[in-house]
Amino acid sequence: MYFLLVYMYIKNHVYMFPDLLGCHGKCRRYLFCCFQDRAGQFFSSGHTNNWAVLVCTSRFWFNYRHVANTLSVYRSVKRLGIPDSHIVLMLADDMACNHRNPKPATVFSHKNMELNVYGDDVEVDYRGYEVTVENFLRILTGRLPPSTPRSKRLLSDDRSNILIYLTGHGGNGFLKFQDSEEISNVELADAFEQMWQKRRYNELLFIIDTCQGASMYERFYSPNLMALASSQVGEDSLSHQPDLAIGVHLMDRYTFYLLEFLEDIHPASKTNMNDLFKVCPKSQCVSTPGHRTDLFLRDPGSVLITDFFGSVRKVELTMETINLTDPIDAESGELQKEMHTYADQLPVSEIIHQKPKQKDWHPPDGFILGLWTLILLVFFQTYGVKHLKHIF
Repeated sequence: MYFLLVYMYIKNHVYMFPDLLGCHGKCRRYLFCCFQDRAGQFFSSGHTNNWAVLVCTSRFWFNYRHVANTLSVYRSVKRLGIPDSHIVLMLADDMACNHRNPKPATVFSHKNMELNVYGDDVEVDYRGYEVTVENFLRILTGRLPPSTPRSKRLLSDDRSNILIYLTGHGGNGFLKFQDSEEISNVELADAFEQMWQKRRYNELLFIIDTCQGASMYERFYSPNLMALASSQVGEDSLSHQPDLAIGVHLMDRYTFYLLEFLEDIHPASKTNMNDLFKVCPKSQCVSTPGHRTDLFLRDPGSVLITDFFGSVRKVELTMETINLTDPIDAESGELQKEMHTYADQLPVSEIIHQKPKQKDWHPPDGFILGLWTLILLVFFQTYGVKHLKHIF
């Protein structure tokens, strides 16, 4: 069976080793030896499925960036293969339909307003006042009412790798939900321990973008858990990308550079967690990002980014004999090689560095009125009220 898995790994990555397509017979033993290490790395995580729980805990228009943060991560994990059926998306406010939004049904993550992270295929599982501490903890621990639909459940098991992303306003040891309640780092740590005891995850990656975010993982004590935060205790997590047309900041700094990093990742990428730890240094974030790996059993350098942000490949078992060579063209006698390439859904790397187009800029509310007021004040100061009749 292991040889079959090695073969399937080679089959899916044949574009990386085109010279080995013609091997047959005794070459099978050579293939087994050459790819044993690579296949071992591919299957070393021990998981068979991936899940993501993405949570925005903030309401109100001035927290626009927190919704954009969450939707940006949602877009990235979907691009890398995690389906909506394995994503639990919680948004505390609907910025796309807010009456202050100058472009309804859109949420932008870049100030040139060309990357709409809301899109046409966003499936929000919990929205508005459904985003509470109680519902979040029930999702993690599986203690939901029987009437809860499958789309609102985290149906993970002991072979699941889970990504949990939180963003909002927080402090030392707590994260606010909708400015009305809080979840503490002790409650979060106990919820993760329940998940481990109930065999609801194999490995768990926790990412939080909030002020003093590192305080939220200080109390963790469950095994196979890795955590990242946008700021240390006593530091603020700062916003990024102010937009004059919308009137608010569009993203937070840490998540912005995290998204920029993920755009270079594809399903076959070999980038590991040590590369993720280098995202947004203090020179860019202003705050100091932190991470914790002492509870994680594997070396972070051997953990691929796609172990959490992507989806594992399907493996089909068969009892039939499989020929390791591809068909040969009878006329040319050459192997038919299929080129494999990966392409982004949107050229985000180019969009990020573009300059805003003039047509996309709109003056803020009251700009024209303020300009006319300034003109009238200058006129009165220069000519006085007696010349007012020349204007009308």
